[in-house]
Amino acid sequence: MNAPKPRPLDGILVLDFSQFLAGPVAAMRLADLGARVIKVERPGTGDIGRTLAFAGRTADGDTVSFHAMNRNKESITADLKSPVDLAYVRQLVARADVVIQNFRPGVMERIGLDYESVREINPSIVYASATGYGTDGPWRDRPGQDLLAQSISGLPWLNGGHDDGPVPVGLSIADHLLSCHIAQGVTALLVRRFRTGEGGHAESSLLEAMLDLQFELLSTRLNDDTIDVRRGGPHSAHAFLAAPYGTYPTSDGHLALAMNPIPTIGELLDLPELAAMVDPQEAWDRQEEIEAVLAARFAGGTTQSWLDILDSADVWCAPVLTLDELLESDGFAAIRMTQQVRRGDATLSTTRGPIRIDGEVLTSPKAAPRLGEDDARIRAEFPPVEVTA
Repeated sequence: MNAPKPRPLDGILVLDFSQFLAGPVAAMRLADLGARVIKVERPGTGDIGRTLAFAGRTADGDTVSFHAMNRNKESITADLKSPVDLAYVRQLVARADVVIQNFRPGVMERIGLDYESVREINPSIVYASATGYGTDGPWRDRPGQDLLAQSISGLPWLNGGHDDGPVPVGLSIADHLLSCHIAQGVTALLVRRFRTGEGGHAESSLLEAMLDLQFELLSTRLNDDTIDVRRGGPHSAHAFLAAPYGTYPTSDGHLALAMNPIPTIGELLDLPELAAMVDPQEAWDRQEEIEAVLAARFAGGTTQSWLDILDSADVWCAPVLTLDELLESDGFAAIRMTQQVRRGDATLSTTRGPIRIDGEVLTSPKAAPRLGEDDARIRAEFPPVEVTA
């Protein structure tokens, strides 16, 4: 059997001080790429994510979501308010390549593990900070939580139709994107360190992740103050794209249509009133009328029957799958997005890292650690060094 290929971050040691989602997932992304990640947790309770359950589901004493965010890591416990534990953690910091933390601004400074303090211990450290709203400004001390960041960013006003109130995205999109930015910042600084020996400090926030997501809207609005959010009717999927862009009910499900010429759609679906709309401006001026005509037509057939017609003409369209339909689909199986992890007698299915390296998917059977699971082993590997006065 061939030995497993080295991963890009093999040999990198990461100390993960973060909790719940953005920071832990950033550290997990580095673990997927080969880094060794040691999770530093509070004795007794650990990461709040161990008990804050997505859908109320748990497995082997921890939430399923904690397993999903912390696979392929080790765990040690340390009370950062204890001088003895803090001294030991500082010794680990001296050996580490990367530190990740997502405490509120000022917390790590009070502990003495902020970037400037850590750089005195380890001048080449790569340090990453994830916050809610940055370290300055009137929002810096607000709770850094996904829904709250979505709301402050204005994102919920981009979803739904004009008769709806604000519609947030039903996943932790701010946390998720922030984890990507933090992992990207860390890897960029590691590249710089390999070139020059210089470490650095990567920072981002939930709010910045949400603003970056809206780069098209914000760039357009900053250069044209007449731009405003005007959501469409019940079938529209985008406040700034014309008909037929949206989702439409069929007799057995729903169908999504992206950007397509209205006359082309009209000819394919035998809708002469749409085939006659040769002026592109009509896709804007008569948006809800067009969508209503399409909705009436699609309601008379199955999703697959319409896909057969539209796909044959290379129309940009797709079925709107339910969760069950997605998991049962051949397309989901083909992309091999799942893996099994094991902890004791428990085996869980979860997702893998979404990046393929040299054509290979990156998986690992190691599940999230139990709280303090690696205390004895890590302390034996990195024994405390007594500091004399």
